[in-house]
Amino acid sequence: MSFFRDNIEKMAGYVPGEQPQGEGYIKLNTNENPFPPSPRVLAAVREAASASLRLYPDPMATKVRVKAAEVFGTRPERVLVGNGSDELLGLIARAFLGPGDKVVYPYPTYLLYKVLVDIQDATGVTVNFKEDFSLPEGIVVKGAKVTFLCNPNSPSGTMVWPDEVARLAKRIDGVLVVDEAYVEFADANCLSLVEDNPNVIVLRTLSKSYSLAGLRLGFCIAQEEIIEGLIKVKDSYNVGRLSMAAAVAALDDQQHLKENLEKIKEVRSYLSESLREMGFFVYPSQANFVFARCKDAAAAREIYEQLKRQKILIRHINYHGFEHCVRISIGTRKEIDTLLEALSEVLCETKKS
Repeated sequence: MSFFRDNIEKMAGYVPGEQPQGEGYIKLNTNENPFPPSPRVLAAVREAASASLRLYPDPMATKVRVKAAEVFGTRPERVLVGNGSDELLGLIARAFLGPGDKVVYPYPTYLLYKVLVDIQDATGVTVNFKEDFSLPEGIVVKGAKVTFLCNPNSPSGTMVWPDEVARLAKRIDGVLVVDEAYVEFADANCLSLVEDNPNVIVLRTLSKSYSLAGLRLGFCIAQEEIIEGLIKVKDSYNVGRLSMAAAVAALDDQQHLKENLEKIKEVRSYLSESLREMGFFVYPSQANFVFARCKDAAAAREIYEQLKRQKILIRHINYHGFEHCVRISIGTRKEIDTLLEALSEVLCETKKS
C-alpha cells in the first residue's frame, strides 16, 4: 500500500551530481565555478548575518529585483527571484501544467525537466536534437503548454542562437522557457526576446558564473502577466536574507564577473583543444564545461572510474544513446593540467590492455 499519488509512486526523482564526502578531490563534475565569488559578497553576507536574522526576509526580494533589472536591462516588475533557477522551473511547472498536459523538450537535455513533468502528471514529449545539436523540426508540438529549452544546453554545452529561438517562440502555442543557466559563458543570450514575446520566460542563475551555487539564487524574467501569475504559486518567503544580500553584492560587481569569465573561457579553449589532440570529439561549448565523445561506452566508463580512483571527478553521461560521452567542468588551469596528465596515463594504460 502506498500513500503517494500514482504518478509519484511510479516516477524516479532527480539525482544531483556526485558529491565527494572525502577531502582532496578535484571536482569537475557539477559545473561549479572554480573561483571564489566577489569579495563584496562575503562582506555583504557577514553584515546580513549580524543583522536581523530573527525576522522574515522580504517576500518579494525587492532589492534583488531592482538590482537584477538594472543589470539585465529590464524592469523590476519583470523579474522574479527564486531559490535557485530550479525552484523557478518548479513554479513554472506548478503554474502551467496539469495531468495530461503536453510538455516539449529536446533530448538530451537537463534531466530535471522530466522530473517536473512527472510530478505534475503531465505528458512529456521528447524530440531528439539533430546530430549537431541544432533544433529538430519536431520541437513544435500543437497544444503543448510548455516548451523547455536549456540554452546553452546541458550536457552538450551547445547553443541555439537567439534568432532561431525567436522564430520558435512565434511558432509554438504555449510558453517557451529559455533556461540560460550557463549563458554568461556564451557569446549571445535571449533576454531581448521577452520584450516582443509574451510567452517567453528566461531563467538566469547566480550558481555558475557568479560562484554562488551554495547560496541558491536565480531569476525569472518575463512580461508582467506571467510574473504576476507565478507569484501566486510562490512560497511566501522563498529566498533568505543572506542569499538576497549576496545576490545584490554579486550583481553589483560586474568587473569581478568579467575577470572570472575570461579566465574560464581561456581554460575552456585550452581543455577543448587538448582533448581533441588526444583523439576525443569535442562539441563546441558555450558553457563552463565541455562535452567529449569517447570511442565507446566502455571507454567512457573506464575513463570516469580511473580518474575517480585518482580523486578527479568528471561526469560519465548516462543518457540513452550518449553513454560514450563524458562531461568535464572547467576548473582552474592547474586542475585541468592535473586532469589532462591523469587522462593521458589512463589512455596509455587502456591502449596497452
